[in-house]
Amino acid sequence: MRLTRYTDYALRVLLHLTAYDERLVSIGEISRAYSISQNHLMKVVQDLSRTGFVTAVRGRNGGLRLGRPPEEIRIGDVVRHTEDGFQLVDCSTCKVAPACTLPRGLNEATRAFLAVLDGYTLADMASARSDLRMLLGSPNPSDPAI
Repeated sequence: MRLTRYTDYALRVLLHLTAYDERLVSIGEISRAYSISQNHLMKVVQDLSRTGFVTAVRGRNGGLRLGRPPEEIRIGDVVRHTEDGFQLVDCSTCKVAPACTLPRGLNEATRAFLAVLDGYTLADMASARSDLRMLLGSPNPSDPAI
């Protein structure tokens, strides 16, 4: 299974906000930390904000923060939200579909994959916050927020 770049970016945004949970963070800061286009991140952040994973504070001193405590954000929930679907194969035109059990096995594997992700929260993924901060680099506090 391969997750989309959109999901990757969403998880990176949430990880960054968890690492710097004591302050507001700008999209520009996240963009520079991961070398990702701000335009791509804006779309992801708007979606995460609309669904409550992120809170956006507007204005000169605004920025982003988590919409809920990191202990309450399950990785499986984020992946379910950001991925369009988990149908691994399209059996609609396959000759052997009526007799094939492959879809059942693939569906079981998908459920197991998501169950494992449900066992982790954002807090689990960001437990080494000081290491994350070091790897993400020092932000420029004079950056405009969002």
